[in-house]
Amino acid sequence: MADRVAGGKVAGLTEPAKGHAAMLLFSLLVAGSFALGAMVARDIAPTALNAVRFAIAAGVIGALVMATGGMSRKDWAAPWRYLILGGLFAIYFVLMFEGLKTARPVSAAAVFTLTPIISGIAGWVLLRQITTGWMAAALTIGGTGALWVIFRADVTALLSFEIGRGEVIYFIGCIAHAIYTPMIAKLHRGERPLAFSFGTLLACVLVLGIWGWSDLWATDWSELSPLVWFTIFYVAVFASSVTTVLVQFASLRLPSAKVMAYTYLTPSWVILWQIGLGNSAPPWAVLGGVALTVVALLMLLKVR
Repeated sequence: MADRVAGGKVAGLTEPAKGHAAMLLFSLLVAGSFALGAMVARDIAPTALNAVRFAIAAGVIGALVMATGGMSRKDWAAPWRYLILGGLFAIYFVLMFEGLKTARPVSAAAVFTLTPIISGIAGWVLLRQITTGWMAAALTIGGTGALWVIFRADVTALLSFEIGRGEVIYFIGCIAHAIYTPMIAKLHRGERPLAFSFGTLLACVLVLGIWGWSDLWATDWSELSPLVWFTIFYVAVFASSVTTVLVQFASLRLPSAKVMAYTYLTPSWVILWQIGLGNSAPPWAVLGGVALTVVALLMLLKVR
């Protein structure tokens, strides 16, 4: 079933359109991890949380792989590819939760919207994907909107470049995520999305298990709150298992910068998540930056 969804067998849609649909869902699911992650970031070590979430995610995807034909010898060829992708994924998510200890969810989501610019550069270096003038203009508008949100609509803070520690930490993680996207297309050798995702998740679990071994043992799992466990399962199933397949599916049908363009919707989704969880919306001045990120997305959707 997952392969039918991941494979995009939706009547009447072209392959690029299927990629766009996948990334629209991706942006909604990812937004939930910002809203929930900020609420539990101080309650559990980022490496421990992510090691468990990816172990669960690997179990979910692994079950689907076994139910739909299993892994072939071809799928296990050059396993170092999975270590590269899993390592990039691990860096991104650990630094995301580390950053959310101090960064506000909407602000962190705005940092995430800077990844299309970095991904466009990485796409050119790794795949020689060309960014057109129109795409560059869209990325610039989106980046401007992101900065406006990150600095909370404070011109003085923007001019003096007063940025929070959490945002800086998360930005480093976003660089890893931006490189991850074109790396998928570069390292993919025809494996079906589920199998390729499973290999990536297994490698991510291995990296995080080694990286966070001491945190895993130090965590008192029986004392974690229900909210922490809910967050772990949400990010494991929806913001890991599903989104991993969605990104890999879309990356094989769209240029890297265009795939990551859907991150521009994340701040808008996060605001809705925040309101849904009973938190207040950001000031109106900040919403102007969010609006610019939506404009950037609409511009990129017009790129052929």
